Amino acid sequence: MTFGVALLVVGGFLLGGAYSIFKADSDTDGRTGVQVAFAVVLLVAALLATAAGVLYLV
Repeated sequence: MTFGVALLVVGGFLLGGAYSIFKADSDTDGRTGVQVAFAVVLLVAALLATAAGVLYLV
């Protein structure tokens, strides 16, 4: 497994984590600001890891 493929796998894992955190909401309160902020941070990290993996493979 090359480093670029590993970065793509990590990017997919982070993207799944961002989706999971964003979808986890309370029945009464909805999504909190911390949940949204953490999901955005994970989404940015996933995009960076995926872009780095694609660029490394090219």
